[in-house]
Amino acid sequence: MWKNPLNETACQMSPLGDSAIVLTFGNGIEYSIHKKIKLFMEMLEEEPFAGFVECVPAFTNLTVFYEPLVIYNTHKQSDEAISPYHVVRSILEEKLLDLMEDKKLSHRTVTIPVCYGGEYGPDLEYVARYHDLTTDEVIHIHSTGEYLIYMIGFAPGFPFLGGLSEDIATPRRSSPRMTIPAGAVGIAGKQTGVYPISTPGGWQLIGQTPAKLFLPNVNPPSLLQAGDMVKFQPISEQEYKEMKGG
Repeated sequence: MWKNPLNETACQMSPLGDSAIVLTFGNGIEYSIHKKIKLFMEMLEEEPFAGFVECVPAFTNLTVFYEPLVIYNTHKQSDEAISPYHVVRSILEEKLLDLMEDKKLSHRTVTIPVCYGGEYGPDLEYVARYHDLTTDEVIHIHSTGEYLIYMIGFAPGFPFLGGLSEDIATPRRSSPRMTIPAGAVGIAGKQTGVYPISTPGGWQLIGQTPAKLFLPNVNPPSLLQAGDMVKFQPISEQEYKEMKGG
């Protein structure tokens, strides 16, 4: 366990294969952990070390990928063997000393239009019954929330959003669907998310967006990024069709 002597930052570092290192900052889905991950990720991307490839954030950790050969050639000083992992670990430990936890974290806000209920949200009525609410109340609660993207994963461009109200938090379906359409908006426990591509899944589907979240020919290919804030805007079926181009 690495600890910063100047503040309370601590993280567990471990190798992932021969070209990556995982920095774990905690063990819960918490904003304070997300903030450390995001700030350190920004630091590495703004001032990359020789051999740095990319960072991939998750709920509690940050995976740093690097080129072992570049690290080896950059840091070898004799014929003695060196460990690229230990070199990168030392570099990251030095950079962690400069992590400013009191720095304000900026968030881009993305508004996603959603057509709720009906064929677009087949589980909306179930979610309403589960909480003894009307479907309009579920829509109101879901669409007035503001959600932080903790990570992108599961499927290309799939955002895991935190901040769902306990009033509509609903367990996953007991039997997952074999096919869920791209754009489906769902709830699973205390999280909400949007399926960017057609895929199997067990989330409770309450609506669908005409927005495309996964754009394979664009860099980056994901419309949403970890650290973004998401708001949902209710739209009518007619508006959905117009935006969809149908």
